[in-house]
Amino acid sequence: MAYVISDDCTACGTCIDECPVEAISEGDIYKIDPETCTDCGSCADVCPVEAIQPE
Repeated sequence: MAYVISDDCTACGTCIDECPVEAISEGDIYKIDPETCTDCGSCADVCPVEAIQPE
């Protein structure tokens, strides 16, 4: 099960550096590729606005 980023995302970039498999792509709201995501939760742990949750 992959993590997803909600509309609360502020595109701060904190999560991108934490992803060990580079599953997160930039944009107005960042996106997580569900095929690449390993469900490690590192991105959710560092998100300052808690916009990343398990799907």
